[in-house]
Amino acid sequence: MKALRAPALAALGLVAFLLFWEAMPRLGLINPAFLPPPSTIPAAFLNEIRLGVWGEAVWSSLSHYLVGLAVGTGAGIALGIVVGMFRGFEALTAWIVRLLRPIPGLAWVPFAIIWFGVQPSAAVFIIAIGVFWIVFFATQGAVRGVDRDLVEVAQAFGFRSPLARLTKILLPAATPGILVGLRTALGQAWMAVVAAEIFGVPGVGARMMQASSLLSTDIVVVYMLTMAGLYGLFDTGFVALQGWLLRWRA
Repeated sequence: MKALRAPALAALGLVAFLLFWEAMPRLGLINPAFLPPPSTIPAAFLNEIRLGVWGEAVWSSLSHYLVGLAVGTGAGIALGIVVGMFRGFEALTAWIVRLLRPIPGLAWVPFAIIWFGVQPSAAVFIIAIGVFWIVFFATQGAVRGVDRDLVEVAQAFGFRSPLARLTKILLPAATPGILVGLRTALGQAWMAVVAAEIFGVPGVGARMMQASSLLSTDIVVVYMLTMAGLYGLFDTGFVALQGWLLRWRA
């Protein structure tokens, strides 16, 4: 019974939330045009599928998401490893990082349009910027946090070159910390998708903006829930992959 208590409470909380949400517009406390009741969402979802809009928007956003995530995480891991391994390189880039890190992803939208035009490559750029810093700092911290005694032992056994230290000691020891950053980047990349597409690049974000301009808030909610569901699938898959990669720690 105790094992079922937590799932039962979670389900009860979700049902209570949906009932409260349904009641607010039904009772006239909120204009349904501003917040549609959840009972209207399935019909809107099915209509988007019937028109072929949902599949097209999701496919476009997934392509932007996956490419931007790959570019941002690849660059973040590579630079994070170099900065974590070599203190001289960290000192060289310290003020560059301090200058660029506080700039939000949305601030890069004008440059994305100028450099790439209203094209998928512009969306990829914004998403990559959104995840780069997360992965970079996670990787740098994980590499820098490796026990120095392990490095000294490796050197004593002949692993003296930077490549040998990286492959034999630093990367295996830093993998758990890097994976934490990657998991955070999965969610950040989805948040960046909307920002990357609001200026006209086809996808979920563009469809949400189009629907909101017509006060079709039920469609907006459809795509909000779509993004939440897709993130849930990606996160679940990543957790399984993380457990497999770190099975040696069990």
